[in-house]
Amino acid sequence: MLPVVIIAAVAIPLLVIAFLAMRRSTKAGEHPANETEADRRRNEQEFEEAERYQAELREQEHRS
Repeated sequence: MLPVVIIAAVAIPLLVIAFLAMRRSTKAGEHPANETEADRRRNEQEFEEAERYQAELREQEHRS
């Protein structure tokens, strides 16, 4: 019983730390620190255009 408690006491905090580190690196990768407001707006515009294009393609596929 004692080895299970020891493993749980070590493994669970390590998993939580790993999860938080991954989340932090993902968040940092989405918006680099040197990204300007103009870059952010341009990226948002490109995503919106891509979403409109995908919607058009889905509509054309639906018609076919």
